Amino acid sequence: MHEKQQEVRKMLMKKAKTDDDGELRPEYNLKNLRVRKVGPKRSSFGNYTIHLAPDVAEVFPDSESVNEALRFLIRITQENQPSLPSNG
Repeated sequence: MHEKQQEVRKMLMKKAKTDDDGELRPEYNLKNLRVRKVGPKRSSFGNYTIHLAPDVAEVFPDSESVNEALRFLIRITQENQPSLPSNG
């Protein structure tokens, strides 16, 4: 039985023959590949990390609640701004 397992391993370990010429297949598009930085100075793509003061962080359980409050503040501020006089 041990010999049979060794034969199976040898068969599985043999390199499969391929017809490629060393080029990547068309379905592997590396043009849009993004490289992630590692370490404390890394940044995520398109996302920002904001640090809240401890007293503010106590009020908001998650980022969605912070965003909701900020959107409300933006809307109220924009609604209460006086319109600029037109130059006409």
